[in-house]
Parts: sequence; structure tokens; C-alpha cells
Amino acid sequence: MTSESVAGILGAIVAAIVLVAAVAYGPIGQFGKPAKPAAVQQPATAAPAAPAPRGPVIRDVPN
Repeated sequence: MTSESVAGILGAIVAAIVLVAAVAYGPIGQFGKPAKPAAVQQPATAAPAAPAPRGPVIRDVPN
């Protein structure tokens, strides 16, 4: 067994572990999770007011 084949096998094992961890902890949506009932969801709240524009204040200067 050459070092290249050992490295390939170890690389495949590490890749499989990373793939399993990504599926287990990643955001996949509802896959593997119970569906939320529609009646329990929070009602939509009003959007907050738009913040005042920021930047330099330009005022007219009398002559």
C-alpha cells in the first residue's frame, strides 16, 4: 500500500465525516424536523418606521 492510497482512504473518511456533520447541523429546511402547525405561528408584525436619512446636513446660508 503506497502513501498515496493511504492518503486517499483517509481523505475519503474525512470527507464522509464532514458530509455527515453538514447534513446533521446544516440548514436543510424541514428535512428531518417535524412540521410546525399553522395555528401556532406568530402573527405578522408591522414593519418598523424607516430611519431618518443620515449624512451631511446642507442648509441655505443667507448672503
